[in-house]
Amino acid sequence: MGTEKYVHGPVATGECTFCHKQTGKHKFEAIENTGKLCAECHERLDTHKYVHAPVKQGKCFTCHDSHQSPNKYQLRAAGAELCFKCHDRSIMKGKFVHGPVAVGSCTTCHAVHQGDFPKLLRTTVNAVCFECHADKAEAFKNKKFTHAPVQKSCTACHDAHSGEYRYNFKADGSEELCLGCHKEKQTDINSATVKHKGLATEKKCLACHDPHVSDYVKQLTMQPADLCMSCHNREYGSGTTRVANMKAMLDANTDFHGPIKQKDCSGCHNTHGSKNFRILRENFPPVFYAGYNPENYKLCYMCHEKSLADDERTTKLTAFRNGDQNLHFVHVNKAVKGRTCRACHDAHATNNPRHVRDTVPFNAWKLPVGFEKTADGGRCLPGCHKQFAYDRKHAVKNQ
Repeated sequence: MGTEKYVHGPVATGECTFCHKQTGKHKFEAIENTGKLCAECHERLDTHKYVHAPVKQGKCFTCHDSHQSPNKYQLRAAGAELCFKCHDRSIMKGKFVHGPVAVGSCTTCHAVHQGDFPKLLRTTVNAVCFECHADKAEAFKNKKFTHAPVQKSCTACHDAHSGEYRYNFKADGSEELCLGCHKEKQTDINSATVKHKGLATEKKCLACHDPHVSDYVKQLTMQPADLCMSCHNREYGSGTTRVANMKAMLDANTDFHGPIKQKDCSGCHNTHGSKNFRILRENFPPVFYAGYNPENYKLCYMCHEKSLADDERTTKLTAFRNGDQNLHFVHVNKAVKGRTCRACHDAHATNNPRHVRDTVPFNAWKLPVGFEKTADGGRCLPGCHKQFAYDRKHAVKNQ
């Protein structure tokens, strides 16, 4: 007794009978309540909401040696080795181990006797994390949108001890982890026949979304349209599968379609994938000619009135009329060679009023539209027929 580095006070002073009550020569009372005995000198440590099991049971000697030890506080083992006498060592077996766990510093996060927070954490989960991850705490300040799991607990996504994924994620952090909660997106992505190539990048979901906080809706990393342009600032593919350089196209044109004005590409495109051409939200003919069927124009009819193409005569539905003759009806409403919307209009932007194109792809040829606007109508001279004119007030008789 008294030879180790750390010796219990009564042992160091030879006062064994302070703890062991003698009843006769070489006879002592059994110590039945070690917790009560320790509390005669030491402050009680079982008064808070959450109490460590050995403390609650009054079994101080589970962790402490009552006489001496090579470890501070007369602990029976050093650091995490003491914890692992009761707790499962497998919590640190993952490929990636949290720093405090890796160095055996359980007490960085946990109180050893009692506390006011579950799992004997020193404070709330996120506050404990921010004690080390101060960069995240600073980044989270004054942001408009916080991801729900972040508000709840960092451990919703991260394992506090170890894991098989980088950053101690509970699953692959670029997609699998996200889809564990966002199951409706998993369904959308799996069922999509036209895939958004952004989801095929190495970052996957994180190519567009910040998993913690953001100043933009849906945890986007940038304003939505700017985010789209950060990739669509170049041309992709070739031929019929070519995707234009949208940034250059929008920079070169001034008359924007409504969703573009609102910087809302997702108004027409489903960014997670679709069953429609160009990941569009609804049907839209990708060709010049198509027999008229309202189902083919569901995308346009999300905003525009269906009667725009159904009513042969009108004085209100559209400005594209010759007197009361609805010229949308004339062009679109044909059983076989109906002109689709894209035959005359660009869905993104042009330098002409009403998003009328300068030219339109007609197979390999860029067919000129030749549109000119007048005060009460206009005229066009496309490559497929002679010039026709229209006037809303005084109907033109075209030959």
